[in-house]
Amino acid sequence: MVDIKAISGFPEFLPAEQIVFGQVCEIIRAGFERFGFSPIETPAVERKEILTAKGDFGREIYGLSRLGDEGEDTTDTDLALHFDLTMPLARYVAMHRDKLTFPFRRYQIQKVWRGERAQAGRYREFYQCDIDVVGRGELSVLNDAEIPSVIYHIFREMQIGQFVIRINNRKIVEGYLDHLEIPQASFFDVMRVVDKLDRVGRGQVADELTRKFALKDEIIKEILKIVSVKSSDMAVLNELEAMKVNETFAKGVAELRAVMDCIRLFNVPTDYLQVDLGVVRDLSYYTGTIYETTLTNYSEVGSICSGGRYDGLAGFFAEEALPGVGISIGLTRLVMRLIQAGILKVGAATVAPILVTMINQQEAARYLKVGSLLREAGVPTEVYFGSVSLSEQLRYAHRKGFRIAVIIGKAEIADNNVKLRNLKTGDEVICAEDEVVQQVQRIIA
Repeated sequence: MVDIKAISGFPEFLPAEQIVFGQVCEIIRAGFERFGFSPIETPAVERKEILTAKGDFGREIYGLSRLGDEGEDTTDTDLALHFDLTMPLARYVAMHRDKLTFPFRRYQIQKVWRGERAQAGRYREFYQCDIDVVGRGELSVLNDAEIPSVIYHIFREMQIGQFVIRINNRKIVEGYLDHLEIPQASFFDVMRVVDKLDRVGRGQVADELTRKFALKDEIIKEILKIVSVKSSDMAVLNELEAMKVNETFAKGVAELRAVMDCIRLFNVPTDYLQVDLGVVRDLSYYTGTIYETTLTNYSEVGSICSGGRYDGLAGFFAEEALPGVGISIGLTRLVMRLIQAGILKVGAATVAPILVTMINQQEAARYLKVGSLLREAGVPTEVYFGSVSLSEQLRYAHRKGFRIAVIIGKAEIADNNVKLRNLKTGDEVICAEDEVVQQVQRIIA
């Protein structure tokens, strides 16, 4: 027999979970549009040279090939599925820059594919929700400050509890690594190790830094000391400004100060913000501000939103300055983890609150008419078509989570009435057929 199990790392939601997923997706979409971001969609497939232009992501990329193409034209073997939406955006902006209006503000909600080892919270196929602002020639720091405001409003509307937007500047850590005389060619690899700090702890990070880079203990202590700086008190910026490290470090602190000062203009409460030098992001194209958002009371959920500033990404394909800043929400992972943590509640397995039962097949037109009346009034409604008993139909209604069952039996047909049963309380209301819309709206209100 054919193995019908879903492939590991390629998640499937049951209908009730998919409904929650769609609700969260719509909150995010509306939140992006509230700030004036416009939608685009790029192909799932890009050339490998595009996806690897700013980093060695080869192990994470799924290449494309055709089954049974031996001996045929194989010129499309340089194609691959995109592993994120940022590299495709950079290509898109470079390609269409003379047709776009800058600063270009876009959002994308699409699937991506990543060749990772499937494990809890990590998937090989998942939806990402991205916003980015790309400038031409320059990009105001106000854009870096606006991003946390977008994040704040979306997650507040989702009602997921207290969260914190952790903010850093990549230049601070790079400047400090340079100060410690770590070769610049190793910066990215060292930061990839440091990025694991919250997940694996100081001991394992220290061991890996020793094993991979042969760093001395005192150097590792200095690295762990700087990336452990975190505070919701903005006075920490004064302490960083007082440190005389080098020009790169000072520039990073100045940029971080500018962003934190500008965030105040967007009325984001300070208890939702934190300067955290441990946020380093393990992608090589970030050049300045970087963000990571976590739930205060559910640290095991991990990052729920991340991103940053990249001044050389889109410009790499266009040979002109196209600086950008943006964030990404891993929607599939977020919803799955929030459901598992009990933060998001899974409810009905139907989007329709009303089920019109069908007791007498000979009167099908009557049942369909009631269903049409409700739909035309904007009330999602399902009509049951099977020839089973009323009790079986009501069991179906309870299993799927309908709120109201419309029952039209002999007595109701004789009087041109309908019976509405509240499936949660068991209460029943009988009304004239032409009053069914008003009665249903009253009950569900």
